[in-house]
Amino acid sequence: MKNATGNSPLVTNSEDGARCELTSPTAMPTASAFLWNRRMLVQVNCRGFVVARHMQPEPAAYAHAPNLEAKTFMQPEQPFYAHHPGRFLYVKDEDSGALFSAPYEPVRTSADQFCFSVGSGDINWRLHHAGVDVTMTLRLPVDDAVELWECTLRNDGPRPRRISAYPYFPVGYMSWMNQSGEYRADLGGIVCSSITPYQKVDDYFKNQHLKDKTFLLHETAPDAWEAAQSVFEGEGGLHNPDGVRQPLLGGGDARYQVPTAALQYQLQLAPGEERTLRFLFGPARDDEEIFALRERYLSATGFAAAAREYQEYLAQGRGCLQIETPDRELDAFANHWLPRQVFYHGDVNRLTTDPQTRNYLQDQLGMAYIRPQTARSALLRTLSQQKPDGSLPDGILLSPDAELKYINQVPHTDHCVWLSIFLHGYLAETGDYTLLDERVITESAGEMEGDERSVFHCVSCAMDWLAAARDERGLSYIGQGDWCDPMNMVGYRGRGVSGWLSLATAYALKLWAEICRQQNQLGPAEKYVRLAAEINSAVNRHLWDGDWFARGITDDGTVFGVRDDHEGRIFLNPQSWALLSGAADDNQKTHLLRAVKQQLETPFGPMMLAPAYTGMREDVGRVTQKFPGSAENGSVYNHAAAFYIYSLFTIGESDRAWRLLRQMLPGPDREDLVQRGQLPVFIPNYYRGAWHQYPAHAGRSSQLLHTGTAAWIYRCLIEELFGLKGEGEGLRISPQLPSHWPQARVQRRFRSAVFDVQFERRVHGDELQVYADGEQLAEPLISPVEAGRVYHLRVLLPPGDISQLAESLEDANTTQNPHLA
Repeated sequence: MKNATGNSPLVTNSEDGARCELTSPTAMPTASAFLWNRRMLVQVNCRGFVVARHMQPEPAAYAHAPNLEAKTFMQPEQPFYAHHPGRFLYVKDEDSGALFSAPYEPVRTSADQFCFSVGSGDINWRLHHAGVDVTMTLRLPVDDAVELWECTLRNDGPRPRRISAYPYFPVGYMSWMNQSGEYRADLGGIVCSSITPYQKVDDYFKNQHLKDKTFLLHETAPDAWEAAQSVFEGEGGLHNPDGVRQPLLGGGDARYQVPTAALQYQLQLAPGEERTLRFLFGPARDDEEIFALRERYLSATGFAAAAREYQEYLAQGRGCLQIETPDRELDAFANHWLPRQVFYHGDVNRLTTDPQTRNYLQDQLGMAYIRPQTARSALLRTLSQQKPDGSLPDGILLSPDAELKYINQVPHTDHCVWLSIFLHGYLAETGDYTLLDERVITESAGEMEGDERSVFHCVSCAMDWLAAARDERGLSYIGQGDWCDPMNMVGYRGRGVSGWLSLATAYALKLWAEICRQQNQLGPAEKYVRLAAEINSAVNRHLWDGDWFARGITDDGTVFGVRDDHEGRIFLNPQSWALLSGAADDNQKTHLLRAVKQQLETPFGPMMLAPAYTGMREDVGRVTQKFPGSAENGSVYNHAAAFYIYSLFTIGESDRAWRLLRQMLPGPDREDLVQRGQLPVFIPNYYRGAWHQYPAHAGRSSQLLHTGTAAWIYRCLIEELFGLKGEGEGLRISPQLPSHWPQARVQRRFRSAVFDVQFERRVHGDELQVYADGEQLAEPLISPVEAGRVYHLRVLLPPGDISQLAESLEDANTTQNPHLA
């Protein structure tokens, strides 16, 4: 246990890096972590506020916020307590009447000691207050939508203690049609019931199978309870509930009142004595389901079995990379947290039934390194829903009953780009070229429905569609948005074009041409190379602004993202993808790298655009209405930053790439952690930008865990930073370690073999040398790779480019980055 008020580190990793701990509930009040399983997702913050969703089959809440119908898992940057209920434990001293709560909310009494401890399979809070130790632990099972809570209270003082403990799990406003709550002795807990509101007759039949009950079940019978929120909280409210101030809770029901779940335990603890209470909290359809969950989980053995099964589930997503570098925080993140986030995205598809196509394919690119068979199946599912013209839908339906919703009802033009990007990465990692011959049965309505074609043919059709969807200048139409969803008014009248999509199309065509050549399809390869060159040339003619590439041209013919723009003068994505596509020559690279550094870089990473828009621009769209520095409007949008980092690696700008990659991770210094409010247990969607406009708020984490960043950064680490990349039948070794690293050690799993790699910086010599099992290789390539074999590699690196190192250190000082000092 660490002192929350002393000089101990604010955030620490365990020795093996598998746990991350925060020692204050107030320094980073929105710092959060998440658990998931195949049916649900729970995100909790250090103070005890929680937002949770389960699938039935669409995402749904079982503990509701007043008047909130969240269409996303969590509302960006809002404090959990602004909208979301929590999981609380009030503790009252029966002799003195003193009250505190765990984890910290709602009483907000400062504990003598506090620890928010995040593991891969559990999250717990440990605090010590006035001689009482409290530990609260949250776990999930693998397949059921239910939270497993364990609360332990220990008398750590020299005298006996009489205390009352009140587990309080607010349920919130459930339904304007029908809601209630009552204690059910036969089920062993409080059950809150509702009827999902509806107006249409058809919805009655759809809703019949919904889980409209929320329960809090106990293992140990309580001394009292209350099921009506207004009665429990009363005039004292959440901070000082009326019910807690009474000797016993009243045992009331909720009858069309807002229901809740409050229990009371009167405990007498001798010195050193402790009591453990276990609870289940979650949704259910009926009493039978509640009873079955109780029988399966609500015991010490049930909790232990669930924990074992959950760890076995997580083991399926273990990463292919284990590293030991001079940066201990990077090691912990790369070895534990990053592959965990990649696995979450790829295994349960962000817990949606219609993932955006671009997200689906990029998430599955990450899965190619962890569980390639899942990635393979995802590609086949995607192509089965290809449209007759070769384009892809905005979302991929994961079940026959799923429907395209929300943003997936808006037409976007970029989805085909990700097919060849995914395939290029997947084939390099797996060598599974038989996938290209796999037959796909098309499900899309139209002339292709039921048609059977090869993957190679399907992707070629998609590339042909991309090449054709261009205007007379040779630039790609943007429609109502490309990768940037809210850039919805640039081309909604059918004339506007996207500079980013043009460059991304050129890159996608180049990658596909490379695959065509590998398959000895030389004619198509030449065609796609020619088309890519045409697009790059068109971008240079119409969108090069002298120092950087413009973002696009509106329906009215206005070029934007140029030096004459007061807001939205420069965008990151066109610069990144100009490097990837080959549109930028050496002189342009120098100019655009300088422009990005001067106008977009911050201590927290590069902003997506700058200056941020401060008002609506009707020829660009709703991106300009977002608050400056948030989301796509000038934040450090990590997905876009990952593209830039990857592009820098591809042109050999390794130190620059490393610096920006390291900026993506919070800490380890306290000031950086406090400013971001982000624990290094997942990469958030974005950090606040508008660095020069709102510097006090810059760097604040969105706490949003859904992001394509995770897959791209994992790829950057594996293939670029450590340079262990699949090629044909082998593994190529081409590392780009930071110049200031003297050494590093990596274990890489690749095609059922294990590569144990020791990197060392040479004192003399300017060439890379690779030794396999003590024998120097003529070429830094292991081919073929023998499944089941352990390869021992020693990689001797050149001393490093001193000029690059000097630039990295200068940049580090300029942006106040502590990791290269």
